[in-house]
Amino acid sequence: MRSICALLVLLFSLSATFAQSKPPTESAMDRFLRYVKIDTQSAEEAGKFPSTEKQLVLARLLETELKSLGVQNVRISAEGIVYGMVPGNLPDNSKIPTIGFIAHMDTSPQVSGENVNAIIHKNYQGGDIVLPNDKTQIITVAQNPDLKNLIGDDIITADGTTLLGSDDKSGVAELMTTIDILKQNPNLKHGNIAIAFTPDEEVGGPMDEFDIKGWGAKFAYTVDGEQLGDISNETWSARTATVTFHGKSTHPGTAKNILINSSYAAGDFLGRFPEMVPNRPETTEKREGFIHPYSATMTEETSTIKILLRNFDIGGLASQEDAVKKVMAKTQKKFPKVKIEYKSELGYLNMKEVLKDYPQLTDFAIEASKRAGVTAELTPIRGGTDGSRLTARGLPTPNLFTGGHNFHGKLEFNSRKGLEKSTDTLVNLVQIWAEKGKQ
Repeated sequence: MRSICALLVLLFSLSATFAQSKPPTESAMDRFLRYVKIDTQSAEEAGKFPSTEKQLVLARLLETELKSLGVQNVRISAEGIVYGMVPGNLPDNSKIPTIGFIAHMDTSPQVSGENVNAIIHKNYQGGDIVLPNDKTQIITVAQNPDLKNLIGDDIITADGTTLLGSDDKSGVAELMTTIDILKQNPNLKHGNIAIAFTPDEEVGGPMDEFDIKGWGAKFAYTVDGEQLGDISNETWSARTATVTFHGKSTHPGTAKNILINSSYAAGDFLGRFPEMVPNRPETTEKREGFIHPYSATMTEETSTIKILLRNFDIGGLASQEDAVKKVMAKTQKKFPKVKIEYKSELGYLNMKEVLKDYPQLTDFAIEASKRAGVTAELTPIRGGTDGSRLTARGLPTPNLFTGGHNFHGKLEFNSRKGLEKSTDTLVNLVQIWAEKGKQ
């Protein structure tokens, strides 16, 4: 009798495996290669969401594709957020929480995302990767040690003149492929899954307007991380400081003893940073915070410098503000006729303050990674995500990997393995929630 039972279990397992093997209608890699061709670069200080109309091109395409995959309640908000709900296939979907997944559609304003020419370096066998249309752009093994884990993989890059768009079209493609796999394999059990694709994540998108209640998720994940296995329940706490220098303008032909050129003071202020501010992005790593002047406008009348303050410890932000003010004081002493003003705004808080109370979110994600053949670990994000602000608003939202590397630059890359394993992790994750999640 025991042998018969064992045989039945084996047969059931084999039949389930066979049933689960039906591929998606389009691979994650092919979807990704389609999506990166659409320029979705966002713009800072546009004063509206979406900040660029071209993001809606991808939004409308995703709306159409979601509907074709049977996703319900698909809609695009006034801010350009695409919402949808994948109905669960459990006997009673209400017994487990609705889980949400989010990826952002825009690419960084820092580097062009127009006319992306994706290059597939097939069967990578090691060594540096020189990008063909700008051979000064080289993805080196020394700076990208994870390349050693991608031997035999197909590496995807841009041609050296643009971003690739892996941040975050990798996440978009992986989520769409996950939905496709679930549709093709109805034996994969899952509860209700809320889906959202957001604009303007790179420029502080419309998370204050995100319809948490209408979306319906109790917990969520952003799919916006980098290399395989990186799962994050911790981000920076962030402030943005603005230092404004007020001078006095007049006609340069009659400017003697009248003109006060604010740009000299602004230049002096910036010039003091290498000596007075040791913790800058180019000098820090891991859990070290930084102070980063990233944008400036200068005229003789008014000059403005914007500065990112980032620290995993909320108390560290106050120390960073003090450090900036010390630089200001030195400049003020040198340029007493220039009026210098300081202000700062809170961007987001470290999500760990909330997520520490929901360890199952990352526990389930680590288990899902293991089932996909990926070794995962918790890694703090030296940045922020849409989930940072959603977590602060009451929707606990850690971040999952996409397989990508070198976001925001021309050396960005992903791989076939990165896209496929990230997708496999998502498919496993929704099943784990069906198995273990309880309302």
